[in-house]
Amino acid sequence: MRVCVVGSGGREHAFATTLSRYSEVVVTPGSPGIKGSTAQPATEIEADLFVIGPEGPLVEGLADRLRSEGRAVFGPGSDGARLEGSKAWMKDLVQAAGVPTARYASFDENETNDALKFLSTLAPPYVVKTDGLAAGKGVLVTETYFDAAEDVRAKLSGAAFGDSGRRVVIEEGLSGPELSLFAFCDGEKAVLVPTSAQDYKRLQDGDIGPNTGGMGCYSPMPTISPADLDEMMNKAVQPTVEELRKRGVDYRGVLFAGFMMTADGPKLLEFNVRFGDPEAQVILPRFEGDLTETLFQVANGHLQEPPSLSEDAMVAVVLASQGYPTSPQIGDVIYGVEQAREIDGVDIFCAGVNQNPQGELITGGGRVLNVCGRATKLETARDLAYKGVSVISWPGMQYRTDIAASIRIVDNKEEAV
Repeated sequence: MRVCVVGSGGREHAFATTLSRYSEVVVTPGSPGIKGSTAQPATEIEADLFVIGPEGPLVEGLADRLRSEGRAVFGPGSDGARLEGSKAWMKDLVQAAGVPTARYASFDENETNDALKFLSTLAPPYVVKTDGLAAGKGVLVTETYFDAAEDVRAKLSGAAFGDSGRRVVIEEGLSGPELSLFAFCDGEKAVLVPTSAQDYKRLQDGDIGPNTGGMGCYSPMPTISPADLDEMMNKAVQPTVEELRKRGVDYRGVLFAGFMMTADGPKLLEFNVRFGDPEAQVILPRFEGDLTETLFQVANGHLQEPPSLSEDAMVAVVLASQGYPTSPQIGDVIYGVEQAREIDGVDIFCAGVNQNPQGELITGGGRVLNVCGRATKLETARDLAYKGVSVISWPGMQYRTDIAASIRIVDNKEEAV
């Protein structure tokens, strides 16, 4: 089977690598770091299956255009993609579906005073989100009312995120560990991808600094049981899929649910309409069997067998450019990638790379590389990931040193510290 993967980042590199076990893969637009990349647009490529990686093309309706031509597409149409394209629409939908989530209200550019009044009724931490897409950087979580109020004004005025920010969602802050859960939806049902993952959003160790698209990730979470995942599917994912069907949305693709594990139980933080990045890099390589066939079944509305994953653990450490996330420096030569790949149990996924005239890989974006370690134990996978990191360099390279560091071995079992 020939598969076209749409996108150019680490998630798409992980897709391409995993799918190529059984299929011929072409990636558009891809990057110099991803084998099979082409500048040819997806609409001009002949393939048996199209896998759309990023949220932008989904919100803009690429899946609709391809399906109108009779193509099999893994990825929702623009109607389902509103779950990520509009946080206000998503919150209203999950509230109608009875999903446990944070108290919230949404406001547009003409309601700044009302937004600030609602903000004043909340206790810290304050959460302010852009309604539209913002490349994973449109969420402010702060302990101070002043910073939250300034963020509301900046977003609603268009100064922060342009039109994406001219509507905001303000939420009560929740506390507890975060969790990422994924389900395949074939238009009729949602089927759990049987694992959990934890992403690290803040730029610096100890969860400080600005929000980013994700600085690292590990999977599975040893503190989360299969029963926990089933509970979240039953309380959040299944009701959401049923509500989508009530509204006439034929959702075919992956549904990414982000949860906060609060003292009152799991509460939904957000839905995304694609695999997370870097969560994809620690989940996709662990798929057993032919992932192409599974995604093809989802695309055609009849997923027959639940997905199966290896019990191995994976840890991903993101290497970012100097100045990320506000003003990333690009064009620096990257050293050590091939040496890192020679380490048994280490893989490298290219997130934001380019190539100079000499054929060398150079930094081409904010998040540049995902260095992944894989082993039977999470602690070993973490050691492998950082062993890979230690041989890679470029000027100003940034990364966190505490990805999965809160996991230790107690009585031969892994648990959170």
